[in-house]
Amino acid sequence: MTWLILVTLLSVGLILVLTEIIFVPGTTVVGVLGVVFTAAGVIYSFATLGPESGYWVLGVALLANLIVLVLGLRSGVWKKFALTSSITSRSFDDRLLGLEVGQVGKTISDIKPYGKAEFGDKIYEVKSETGFITPNTKVVITKLESNRIIIKQ
Repeated sequence: MTWLILVTLLSVGLILVLTEIIFVPGTTVVGVLGVVFTAAGVIYSFATLGPESGYWVLGVALLANLIVLVLGLRSGVWKKFALTSSITSRSFDDRLLGLEVGQVGKTISDIKPYGKAEFGDKIYEVKSETGFITPNTKVVITKLESNRIIIKQ
């Protein structure tokens, strides 16, 4: 009966560790339970079989868990959870097309220091270089940088 309990504890621990590695990586609850069951099996072996057999069970349990860990990581299951592509596009890449330094437009809203201005037939969000600007004021683009339009009166 002692060996049945010992083998059951160690097997359940090993299965839980294997489940954590292959099927539910990252949850840690299943893995921690696996380690707890394995530790309970090792402690049980020390308590019932003595120190010599306990050390043998400890060694076998560590070796089995290490083998499961290595085989689980080599199986490639982690590749399914890894990000393999990256986003290369950026937002508002073409926002400044058709604009150039020195272009004249007029404000649509209060600029304090951000607001809306119209250049040509399009409305843009702009930043004032000089501070507050009232609506319907003629403005000039002084800088186009980092997707921002910097204006002055």
